Amino acid sequence: MSEAPNKSSGNVVWHHATVTRARREAQNGHRGAILWFTGLSGAGKSTLAHAVEETLHQRGCRTFVLDGDNVRHGLCGDLGFSEKDRIENIRRIGEVAKLFMEAGIIVLTAFISPFRADRERVRGMVEHGDFMEIYCEAPLEVCETRDVKGLYKKARAGLISDFTGISSPYEPPSSPELTVATGKAELDACVQQVLGNMIHRSILKQD
Repeated sequence: MSEAPNKSSGNVVWHHATVTRARREAQNGHRGAILWFTGLSGAGKSTLAHAVEETLHQRGCRTFVLDGDNVRHGLCGDLGFSEKDRIENIRRIGEVAKLFMEAGIIVLTAFISPFRADRERVRGMVEHGDFMEIYCEAPLEVCETRDVKGLYKKARAGLISDFTGISSPYEPPSSPELTVATGKAELDACVQQVLGNMIHRSILKQD
C-alpha cells in the first residue's frame, strides 16, 4: 500500500525500509493480519482474543493483543468516553494495529468500537484481506449477567453516561468476516471457529 506524505507537514515523508513486511512474514511463517473483535461490554471480546492468542502462540505464531482497558492506561490515557474521544481512541488503535501487522504480527484487538464508521475507517487503512472483523454476538441481557465490573449496574443507575448499549448506541457490523455466538457457545468452540476462518483466509497454514 503506498504511503502519502503526512498532510500536517510538508517536511514529513515516508521512509521505506529494506526489511519488508513480506520478508518478516516469511520469517514468521504466517501472514500479518488484524483480527478486530467487536461487541458489547461483556460479550467476551477480551476472553476470546486472549484464548485465540494462546492457541496461536502454541503454534509458534507472532502475536499481540491490544486490549481496550490496557490501552487506556497509556496510549489513550488522555481520552474519555464521549463520542469524539471514542472515535479518536479507535483511530489510534487502528494506526497501532497497522504497524504491528506491517511487522508481520497477527494483532488481535478487543474493543467495543461501537460505531460502524470507525471500524470501516480502520479497514480502509489496510489492503483487502488484512482486516478480519469478528463480531462477538451476545444479547444485552447476557452481557449484563456478566457484569464483573458493575458497569451496567452503574449505567442503569445513571452513574455512567455514554455507556454503550444503555445510553449510547452500539452498531453491529453489517457484513463482518466472522460472527461468533459468544453469548451461548463454549469458548473452545469459538476459538476453533476463529482459527478455521483464519486458515480459510490464508492467514494461517493448515496443520
